[in-house]
Amino acid sequence: MNTHTILITGGASGIGFGIAAYLAKLGHHLVIADIRLDAAQAAVDKINTEGGKACAIALDVSNAAQIAALPQQLAPLQIDVLINNAGIQHVARLEDFPAQKWQQLVNIMLVGPALLTQAFLPAMRQANFGRIINLGSVHSLIASPYKSAYVAAKHGLLGFAKTLALETGDCNVTINTICPSYVKTPLVEQQIAAQAKENNISEADVVNKIMLEPMPKRAFIEMDELGATAAFLLSDAARNITAQTLVIDGGWTAR
Repeated sequence: MNTHTILITGGASGIGFGIAAYLAKLGHHLVIADIRLDAAQAAVDKINTEGGKACAIALDVSNAAQIAALPQQLAPLQIDVLINNAGIQHVARLEDFPAQKWQQLVNIMLVGPALLTQAFLPAMRQANFGRIINLGSVHSLIASPYKSAYVAAKHGLLGFAKTLALETGDCNVTINTICPSYVKTPLVEQQIAAQAKENNISEADVVNKIMLEPMPKRAFIEMDELGATAAFLLSDAARNITAQTLVIDGGWTAR
C-alpha cells in the first residue's frame, strides 16, 4: 500500500481525530490542522505515542489568507490528500439565527474546503496524484429543522465535488464526499442539549426519536467505519471513483 501525506482540518477532536488516528495506523503521515494549536499538538502527541507519524499546525479555515499561505508554510512537505473535515453547528430557527453565525458556518464548511482545494490542487496536478475527501453529512442529502446554515453548507459540498470532478478529469485527482449520519462526538453531544431545548423534549428523546429513529439500524456511526471509507478512497482501487457521495447512514435515506 502506498503511504501519503494527509492534511486533515478540524483534526484535533471528534471525527477528524478519529479518521486521522485510523489513517496514521496504516502508515500515512498526518498533518493535523486545527484552529487551536494546543489541541492539534495534543492530538499529534497521541498519534505519535501510538507509533504514528503526525505534525500539528494552527489553521482557521475561514481565513482565506492563512489558507493561501499554507503550501509555502508546509514546504518542502507536499500534501497528497486533503480531508476537509472542520465544522461547527448552530441550532436555531431561521428567525432567531444570527446573520454572522450563519455566514460563519458556510465559511467554515463550504468556502474553506473550496479555498483549501484551490491551494493544494496545483501541486496535486503536477504530481498527477491527489485525493480530496470532504466530510459531508446525512444532512448533505436531507434536512432537519433549525439547522439551515449547516444543511445548506453540507448540501453545497456535493455540488462542489461534482464540479471539481469535471475540472480534474484530466489527471489522477479525485474528489468525494463521505456523508455519515450521527457519530457520537462532542459536537453531537452539544446538539443533543440544543435540540432538547428547541423541541422542548428530553435529551433521551432527542437521541431516540430525532437522531436514531430515522435509521433502520438505530445505531450511531463508529469511527472505524469512517476511517476505513477514507482509506478505501485513497487506494488505487478507487482511482475512478470521483464526484461520489458515500452515504453511511444506517439506511436513513432509504425512506
